[in-house]
Amino acid sequence: MQSGTSGVSGRVPGGSRVWKLRFGRLFRDRASSSRVLRLFVRLARRPLLPAVRLWRRNIQLRVVAATLLISLAVVLALGFVVIAQVSKGLLEAKEEAAQSQAAGGFAVAQEKANAPATVDGPDAIDNKVGRDASTWMNSLVKQLASGGQTAFEVVALGAGTGDEALPGTQGVKGARASGNVDPTASVPLPLRRAVNRATGAFKTFSEIRYTSGDGAKEPEPALVIGKRLSDINGDPYDLYYLFPLTQEEESLNLIKVTIVTAGLFVVVLLCGIAWLVVRQVVSPVRMAAGIAERLSAGRLQERMKVTGEDDIARLGEAFNKMAQNLQNKIQQLEELSRMQRRFVSDVSHELRTPLTTVRMAADVIHDARVDFDPITARSAELLAGQLDRFESLLADLLEISRFDAGAAALEAEPIDLRDVVRRVIDGAEPLAEHKGTRIRVLGDTQPVIAEADARRVERVLRNLVVNAVEHGEGRDVVVRLASAGGAVAVAVRDYGVGLKPGEATRVFNRFWRADPARARTTGGTGLGLSIAVEDARLHGGWLQAWGEPGGGSQFRLTLPRTADEPLRGSPIPLEPEDSRANRANRARAAAEAAGGAAERTPADAGDRSSIPPRSPVAGAMPVPADPTALPGNGARVVARPAEQAQQEDRADGR
Repeated sequence: MQSGTSGVSGRVPGGSRVWKLRFGRLFRDRASSSRVLRLFVRLARRPLLPAVRLWRRNIQLRVVAATLLISLAVVLALGFVVIAQVSKGLLEAKEEAAQSQAAGGFAVAQEKANAPATVDGPDAIDNKVGRDASTWMNSLVKQLASGGQTAFEVVALGAGTGDEALPGTQGVKGARASGNVDPTASVPLPLRRAVNRATGAFKTFSEIRYTSGDGAKEPEPALVIGKRLSDINGDPYDLYYLFPLTQEEESLNLIKVTIVTAGLFVVVLLCGIAWLVVRQVVSPVRMAAGIAERLSAGRLQERMKVTGEDDIARLGEAFNKMAQNLQNKIQQLEELSRMQRRFVSDVSHELRTPLTTVRMAADVIHDARVDFDPITARSAELLAGQLDRFESLLADLLEISRFDAGAAALEAEPIDLRDVVRRVIDGAEPLAEHKGTRIRVLGDTQPVIAEADARRVERVLRNLVVNAVEHGEGRDVVVRLASAGGAVAVAVRDYGVGLKPGEATRVFNRFWRADPARARTTGGTGLGLSIAVEDARLHGGWLQAWGEPGGGSQFRLTLPRTADEPLRGSPIPLEPEDSRANRANRARAAAEAAGGAAERTPADAGDRSSIPPRSPVAGAMPVPADPTALPGNGARVVARPAEQAQQEDRADGR
């Protein structure tokens, strides 16, 4: 028994593989169908985009359209109600008049049937003597119909015709009608049955149908009223009055046409009124929007035209006051900025002469420090070091003042960034050895040529590399070069303290420091990254930063190959491949591919003390799209060839 259970519940060999193949094929089919559906939706939506864009941007159109729809709904509802009430009133009036007319006719017919017999006289045609019931009924139908004058028609049917007019019978016996009316087709079968089975008058709505002929008329709606009566012999027969509703139908059609015409006129009138009213409000708003756009473009003298004293006029006056205050404030700030730049420039230039004199005196003192006592000798060394820092600060201030004044000039020429990187690394080697840091270069197997100012690019890269060594806490610093399309890039990666959220943008501010308590071991002025950003902008490039707490940081310099070519992306992603987020994504993808049931966090995701393995840094995986590219320009996805990756691995010693 146990073996049987085990056999039933056991897994069929290869069943999991078959299941995966079937569902994989199903998923592929669904994916292809979804792509076709998305393509169809995109093609169908493309002609509607201009209309959708106009609908979103034009508030006047939306208000008029809403007014049109609402007024149309109101007019339709009101029209239905009015037509229903008028139709009900016309039918009720017609029914009352028809019932009165039919009751009089029924009374006359019964009175003639019950009249005593006479031999002669002017009414001999109605006497019972010498006349049979058939002749009397013909005379009765003509006499009753003659008083209608097309207001109604009269039909007389023999008793029991309601039962005889069933399918398969030979028709109605003793049927008589006036005005070429087809008695069999004009009187409905349910009404005939009701008249035959009960006493009293019955009514219903039907159609009057006429006999075929050259002058046959079209069927017309009618109200039919019938009653059981007795003829001159006392035999029962059915008498029907047919009242045409043509006049009421024409009146109702006229009312419908009138309501539709009036409704359309009202809807158009309401739309015109809404358009005029909305224009009164939207026009000043559009004017204000246009003036605001011109103000944002720098035309600060633009003002709104104000007329009247209403709310729109008050809005225009407030807008003009705001624009005037804004213009005054901007002028004040521009004047203050101009004065500040002039002050910095003047002070920087004026300090050069006394600084030169102080430098000469300090050099003399520093050279003679061996003859001084230890305290004085140490003071001479400190004086020389601080003068070096002061000269560096003064040079940076002069450079900043040139950028602020717009006097910075770019001397661009084709250069190989590999030579610039080598010079920078050679200059940073003493500091790296002091820190115990190794600087590695990747992607230098192929030339990386760009039109740039070698002096400015070298200054930017020197600043990035020195900062990486300073904040790398003795771990490796990786310098990566890459080129693709119309851009070249150099990224400097360290594995030190990193950057906190929000510091990647503030790190380029002047005199900004992530840790104010941290000492400047290399005598930095706090203006290096600010000058580096200005140098990158002068080239038409980008200087961007990424970092995570405890996971290091990466600074990326992206330059166009030619001086006038705009950038659309960078060949190196701003977030490195060995970041925590990318490592976690790769581990999760690997776990899902291996069929893991639970998502596991990689062991090195939380390790902040050890350096990540070098394979993610120099791996041959495709570089993802740059998420920090300029908005609207898109990012360029650039994959490194496998041959280049192998060369980099061999250069790295793996």
